[in-house]
Amino acid sequence: MDLSELANINASIVALAAVLLLIALRQAGGRSLAIWQIMLLGALAVFLTGQISLVQALQAINPDVMIFLAAMFVIGQSMQESGYLHILFSRIFGRARNADQLVLLILFAMGLLSALLMNDTLAIIGTPLMLYFARELKISAKLLLLALAFGVTIGSAMSPIGNPQNLLIAVNSGLSNPFLVFLQYLMLPTLANLILAYLLLRLFYRGQFSRRPLHIESAEIIDPDLARLSRLSFILLLALILAKIGAMAMGREEDFPLTYIAMISALPVLLFSSRRLEVVRGIDWCTLIFFAAMFVLMDAVWRSGVFQSLLAGSHADLASIPTILAFSVIMSQLVSNVPLVALCQPLLVHPTPQALMALAAGSTIAGNL
Repeated sequence: MDLSELANINASIVALAAVLLLIALRQAGGRSLAIWQIMLLGALAVFLTGQISLVQALQAINPDVMIFLAAMFVIGQSMQESGYLHILFSRIFGRARNADQLVLLILFAMGLLSALLMNDTLAIIGTPLMLYFARELKISAKLLLLALAFGVTIGSAMSPIGNPQNLLIAVNSGLSNPFLVFLQYLMLPTLANLILAYLLLRLFYRGQFSRRPLHIESAEIIDPDLARLSRLSFILLLALILAKIGAMAMGREEDFPLTYIAMISALPVLLFSSRRLEVVRGIDWCTLIFFAAMFVLMDAVWRSGVFQSLLAGSHADLASIPTILAFSVIMSQLVSNVPLVALCQPLLVHPTPQALMALAAGSTIAGNL
């Protein structure tokens, strides 16, 4: 290896190390830069130093992931702006008669919804709602926010569309029916973790779990037309997911990608809403930039060959479920789980479904620590 090759390798690895360090420092309390800005700087660094060409950078960006995320963000944004999601929340949480039931509903309802609408969306929308409940119902805001965090994080683990890292695993792994695989391996651990989260909250906030009666006011629709279209999109999403699961369960081998499910579900809002441009402008563009930049950076790092060489020399058994689980749990405490999965997944040669689910579970549920 000559000096120029060594310099190229060093440049891409230094860029990755700087990105991971900045993300870790940010998670430790320093928040001068947003995570998407950090990743974008890393991608620009490898591009400007010649580690990856413009054509290679464009080819590195996974269109399926980008389109899926954009379409799901459209559905979530329209549900939020129309008030439909708040109506849904008020109907769910309005069933709570005391703080005990409210915490249970937050954990399990948000957990289930995060498996469909992605946990980032529900965390953003649910935070002001939890603060409102805390203020109006005289319940600890920390308790409700922790219940929300546990619910959306743990609940998202059992679905290929519950969080971005699971989506990466589902899209890049070639799983024929990711919904069934995720449910088969992660549904019971997810439910067990939700119950454990409830018990921990009861232990640390036992004084908040009184039997004092609660009354939650009903929410109102903000935009009836957009709410109807949002509801149609949500129903389409559920129907297409169930159709995909059912078709594969009956032995039908026709592939119907996750991207198509999201795109078709978003069409009612994009085609028929007079506020379509407003909805599109309001989606989480920062996350989309983060993903595009991450694909570019990780591709440049992979092209350097450093991780392949390290893996060959380490003799680590990356086919071992305990190894994958332990590594993903530990590393998720230091860096964001999405770049962790993007970095680790290519290292798993011919991974089994069990190995992929260990990576998904470790990188997701470990985030609660």
